Amino acid sequence: MKNPCVALVLALMCNPAALAENDSHTDSHPPAVDSPRESVSREATVEIDGTTVPYRVTAAETVLKTDNGKPRASIFHVSYIRTDVEDVAERPVMFCFNGGPGSSAVWLHLGGVGPKRVDLPGDGTEPPMPPARLVDNPHSILDASDLVFVDPVSTGLSRVDENGGRKDDFHGLEGDIESMADFIRRWITEHQRWSSPKYLLGESYGGIRVAGLSQNLQTRFGMNLNGVVLLSSLLDFRTIVEAPGSDLSFKSFLPAFAATALHHGKLEGARPVVVDAARELANGDYALALLQGSELPDDRMREMADRLAAVTGLPADVWREHRLRVSPWVFRRELLRDEGLTLGRFDARVAWETTDPASRTADYDPSYSLVYGAFATAMLDFIGRDLGWEDHRQYEILTRNVHPWEWNSNNRIVNVGDRLARAIRDNPHLRVLVMAAYTDLATPPDGMLHSMRHIDGLTAGGKDNFEFVEYESGHMFYLNPPDLEKMRADLLRFVTNP
Repeated sequence: MKNPCVALVLALMCNPAALAENDSHTDSHPPAVDSPRESVSREATVEIDGTTVPYRVTAAETVLKTDNGKPRASIFHVSYIRTDVEDVAERPVMFCFNGGPGSSAVWLHLGGVGPKRVDLPGDGTEPPMPPARLVDNPHSILDASDLVFVDPVSTGLSRVDENGGRKDDFHGLEGDIESMADFIRRWITEHQRWSSPKYLLGESYGGIRVAGLSQNLQTRFGMNLNGVVLLSSLLDFRTIVEAPGSDLSFKSFLPAFAATALHHGKLEGARPVVVDAARELANGDYALALLQGSELPDDRMREMADRLAAVTGLPADVWREHRLRVSPWVFRRELLRDEGLTLGRFDARVAWETTDPASRTADYDPSYSLVYGAFATAMLDFIGRDLGWEDHRQYEILTRNVHPWEWNSNNRIVNVGDRLARAIRDNPHLRVLVMAAYTDLATPPDGMLHSMRHIDGLTAGGKDNFEFVEYESGHMFYLNPPDLEKMRADLLRFVTNP
């Protein structure tokens, strides 16, 4: 049975494709992929931390097959291999996934992890002059780990072979995890990297994916991982979805509201103090008020609205109007309404002129508008002109072609925390790095903090396997130069100090 909250979840996806107009398409009659296109490679160098790092970048397709050898799908990926390493058995490799469902890996690839990045002005809140350009990225972690950026089926140039596969086999929670596990097994085998330390990095819905992969790879292939990175991610959709009868999402967003209001001058004080005050309220009196539902007395409701206004900068009458349940869609429109501005969802630091002054909720996401064209242009130029990959198909940066997505959740909202817990139980050396950003109004930090406190099946010792770090900006915090520098330091420590 399909999840009854699917429509609502799709509206709150971790991927801007769920919100933006997208006229992308795939071939109506895709070619057979039994003979994948020949890979293309080139040699290059990048300066990282004062060292010249030589590497080989390869764009390739891997064909997934059924047990009887029929091709199911082709997986497009770009890998970066450092070429001056004597023993690859000691060399880590990290597989990187973005979210959606429906997103290619372009954001992590050209945003901050790979050796090239899109050149954005300032602090990442202003759009670049088109056409966007790539520059060397001295904050890549290629010096410490090889990198593989993977486009799940129907994203990027990855496609279903309808002679041996069906879209339904891949466009769902379980099928996506199964196919990406199969790809990782194939890549590791073909590159003779079974003895290498292995890491997964998932941004946004990619965190759901890699949490599932951590268990799947162990139980299906005996591939124990060294680490999983959850970047601007989630494990439990209840933390971001306004589900009937559940108020969890409202308290999850409250500290992010406070950080955003502070950034825009609606509050005063040091950020740790402001955010901690919001967290204390969210997990204390505000949570109790929400639990009372319609039984909350009017005087208590008015008192709580005043306290919420004090920690978020949003007027108390807005909180009262919404019975203390202000969604990020309302907050993004209301905080700077007097200035005629709408806040970004992925990065609430971004504030652009609203297109519908009468709207009571955010009418668009300026932080999405800021990056989409730049990353699309840069990626297509990179694989075409730099790598020489020739392809008549459209590169699906973001696509709706994966929907409807099959959640396989047996009438429950998706929560994969227990899968990660079982992976840690069976592999006590598996570490988890959780990266979250203050002004992320798509997957707020406190959603992950809640999940970390409520993971079913996690042993007492397993709690020590988690590390939580926060960043200054939004969902794609690596677009902010200070956050990009910090991200490298955090990833470097995670990979090199097991």
